Order: sequence, then C-alpha cells, then structure tokens
Amino acid sequence: MGRYRLSGNPPIEVELRRSARARRLSLRVSQLDGRVTLTLPARLAEREAIAFAEDRADWIRGHLDRVEDSVPARFGARIPIEGETVTLIPGPGRRPERAGAALLLPDDPARVGARVQAFLKTLARERLAQACDRHSAALGRPFGRLSLRDTRSRWGSCTIRGDLMFSWRLVMAPPEILDYVAAHEVAHLAEHNHSAAFWSVCARLCPDYTRHRAWLRHEGPALHRYRFD
Repeated sequence: MGRYRLSGNPPIEVELRRSARARRLSLRVSQLDGRVTLTLPARLAEREAIAFAEDRADWIRGHLDRVEDSVPARFGARIPIEGETVTLIPGPGRRPERAGAALLLPDDPARVGARVQAFLKTLARERLAQACDRHSAALGRPFGRLSLRDTRSRWGSCTIRGDLMFSWRLVMAPPEILDYVAAHEVAHLAEHNHSAAFWSVCARLCPDYTRHRAWLRHEGPALHRYRFD
C-alpha cells in the first residue's frame, strides 16, 4: 500500500498494509530486521492510521531498541548449537567437527557460512527424525515425508497427508525445545487442529510443553539473528 515516515530523531519508516480480514489497526515491529508494519482495515482512512502510529511512537521506538543485531557466521563468531554456545574456528579437517565449545571448520573464510549451515541442517534432520520416530511410535500414527526449511512464520507444520516440515534452526535451541516442536507436529497426526483434544495429545507426548512453548515465544526469534549467507 505504501510507506509513512514517522516523525522524530531518527525518523522511522512504517510500512502501511491494508487487509480485508483486519478488524482493527495493528502495529508490528519485527524482531528479525526491525521492520515496522501498520495493518489497516480495508475501509479505514489512512490519516487515522497515521495518527494511531504517531500516538504509539514511544512504543515503536522501545521495541526497535530491543531488536538485536544480526550475527554473520564467520571465524570467531559464537552461535548456539543444541542450546550451547560454540565458537567458529579454523581446524585441520575437511569437514565441520564439534570439539567442546568450538566448531572446527576447514580454513576457508569464504565458505564458513555455507559449511555451518550444512552442518546445522544435517544435525537438525538427524535430531528431528529421531524425535518424530519416537513420538510417532508412542502415538501409534506414522508420518510421511520429513522436510526442512528456513521458515520465519512457524517452527513446524503437518499436512493433511501427514508430511512434516520443520525449521532447521530448531537445532540451535536446547534439545527439549526441538523435541517439543516434533511432538507438537506429530500430535497433529491425530488432531489436525488446536482444539483441547489436540493439546491433550500434545501433553501426553510432551508433558512440559507449556514451558517449551513459552521459550519459543520469547527466545525463538533470536535464532534468526544468525546469518549464513
């Protein structure tokens, strides 16, 4: 729809977006890149939306102050792997290798990001396959294909056919968080909704799911700080 520059020092670019489904004005500040989006109902006057944003300028700036800087994968950088912080350092081998609090990589600075991402994806597939196999067996429901993506809007999904998709960044979180998301998606094999019956199945597979769900809500966005391009 367009952009509006919020007054102040510095000024803030606000993306204006109309939505036929929106019933009220809503503001969102992305914790990934600091993008500010103002969603308007279809027939609301733009001047009302701008006044709404101006009234909430302090709220917007407060959220922007909390947006963390991105961390590119390069030698010396520290990234989380299965909930533990490791340092990326050059090593003598031809492939990535965990060594305590370090991830040893071939001494080729130009390919650090690509190698770390490949390592994380391989580890994520292994851990998620193990978790899904275990939860699927406990539920007595087989799943279909397991795929990985770098999704920002969701950590996992389950199709009506039983195919499971996960964000490979889950392997950066503590193991119990990855296990919860696997249990959550496997539970959809029995209840393809978020009804009370679904959460009952989820609790059976992962009794402490509420704590892990809260961790994802509060800490999960930070996993997208890490860049591997």
